[in-house]
Amino acid sequence: MRMYDIIEKKKRGYALTREEIRYAIEGYTNGNVPDYQMSALLMAIYFSKMNSEETYELTMAMMESGDLLDLSAIDGIKVDKHSTGGVGDKTTLIIGPIVAALGVPVAKMSGRGLGHTGGTIDKLESIAGFNTSVELNTFMKQVNDIKIAVAGQTAKLAPADKKIYALRDVTATVDNISLIASSIMSKKLASGADAIVLDVKCGKGAFMKDKESACELARTMVDIGKSAGKKMKAIVTDMNEPLGRWIGNSVEVYEAVKALGNIGERKLMEVCNVLASHMLIAAGIARQYDDAIIMVNDAIESGRALDKLAQLVEAQGGDGNNVRKPELLPRGRIIRKVKATRKGCIISLDAELVGKACMSLGGGRETKDGEIDLSVGIYLDKKTGETVEKDEAIATIYGSDEDKVNVAYSVLERAYTIEDNVDLYNNSNENMIIKIID
Repeated sequence: MRMYDIIEKKKRGYALTREEIRYAIEGYTNGNVPDYQMSALLMAIYFSKMNSEETYELTMAMMESGDLLDLSAIDGIKVDKHSTGGVGDKTTLIIGPIVAALGVPVAKMSGRGLGHTGGTIDKLESIAGFNTSVELNTFMKQVNDIKIAVAGQTAKLAPADKKIYALRDVTATVDNISLIASSIMSKKLASGADAIVLDVKCGKGAFMKDKESACELARTMVDIGKSAGKKMKAIVTDMNEPLGRWIGNSVEVYEAVKALGNIGERKLMEVCNVLASHMLIAAGIARQYDDAIIMVNDAIESGRALDKLAQLVEAQGGDGNNVRKPELLPRGRIIRKVKATRKGCIISLDAELVGKACMSLGGGRETKDGEIDLSVGIYLDKKTGETVEKDEAIATIYGSDEDKVNVAYSVLERAYTIEDNVDLYNNSNENMIIKIID
């Protein structure tokens, strides 16, 4: 078997066999296949696409390129939740403690932020002392003891995906459904969960900009998971504007604490409630959605979910006072108000531009190895559908560098669209749940 022949076959639009896909993935992972040949194959896949069987085999080959976590030592049904990435997406920080407080084991391997989308690990590391590098045995013991642990993904988990993603990033082959789905699901399947709930973001601030592509990605990932013997559910959610009002790292922990204290923004909590409820159903804790949502609300209102977050933080070396008194979390010292240039109604708030404004403050990274400022962030005083007076604050910047604050200010101004006529406001995104796929 030759890599040249595999590239030629895919270039001509033919389906690759299991053996051909494994030859390519194994060869590239161990260094026998050079970058230029894998780049050529990725481009052939990009244009010729893959069918469902090829996509599944690609996922399994990447999954088996490294360690497979065995979580059988953890009691109960392990339910994982994954988001495809968005702006202001602090749902793991809210959902994890809720379902753990209700008895569902949460063994969560999370990633760092890249580009305009944030990462759970960065957010948690803004808590003083919080350790995201946890040995596997310690990780599993913690889940058995307190029902939740959140750690960074090990480099030994689906290493083929790490190598291939880096190549896709520089060869303009990122936005292909099969390549995206196999990248996500290879890591999720290798993480050892029994059931997986996916939050597939759709809109300006997401990688999937339209409903059709988001639903196609969701369906593809659900099918892969089911073929691998996992219980699957995908929730397609709106990401045209940021989720919640705080954007950054430490400030999103602050908002998560407030949400668990029963002071959460409506749209943020709508997404969290749906995801948490389906995790409870997947774990067998609730039989139907109506029962699950009652349990979720009780976990918040009783204070058990907030206590569980404090327990998680302290178990991983963090300062629990950051949960009990979230105002102690670090925040940028330079405060600048972005003011409305006119009176009217905010008819749109571009999530991607808000994410880029946070990046320009230093709150995001351009490359996987980039450094970020965990203290900077943005508060959205006004969001879509709300009215505003001329010179009224629409957003507040918390930065640590004047020049970066100035750049963020100009980006945020462009993120808002204000019109006189409130009828121009499109309220179609009032419902955050676009589609549920199982």
